[in-house]
Amino acid sequence: MRKAKPKKRYVLPDPKHGDVQVTKFVNRLMYDGKKSIAYDIFYQAIQLVEDKTKENGLEVWKKALSNVSPYVEVRSRRVGGATFQVPTEVRPSRKSSLGMKWLITYARNRGEKTMTERLAYEIIAASKGEGAAVKKKDETHRMAEANKAFSHFRF
Repeated sequence: MRKAKPKKRYVLPDPKHGDVQVTKFVNRLMYDGKKSIAYDIFYQAIQLVEDKTKENGLEVWKKALSNVSPYVEVRSRRVGGATFQVPTEVRPSRKSSLGMKWLITYARNRGEKTMTERLAYEIIAASKGEGAAVKKKDETHRMAEANKAFSHFRF
């Protein structure tokens, strides 16, 4: 166990939209410290989303993120030699973090040519409630629902 909780690190809002959430997303998207490239990918993807949907790209992205973020998840809990999958509510910071992670992971696994296109199409799909990232959220919720009987083991 650690002595003290680590200090919460705060990130600066992104230069274009002034949104902290965008910076967190870009930080997760980034490879090898190439932040300017990650920003380019994100902004081009948002522009592509605007062109395809004829709506505000940032709003579509936020809707997609909320559609992908889980409300409950299962955590392993050992009780008397047996391990139970206990459903627990997800705290808000983890909720958005998981949503971002799944959105980026499943965008990377798509078949389009560039990362910009992959991200844009995954955002569009997620905002409509479709796509692999939304399927992952539904799967997580189904797992929690199936293990509801063990919810009295919450910690």
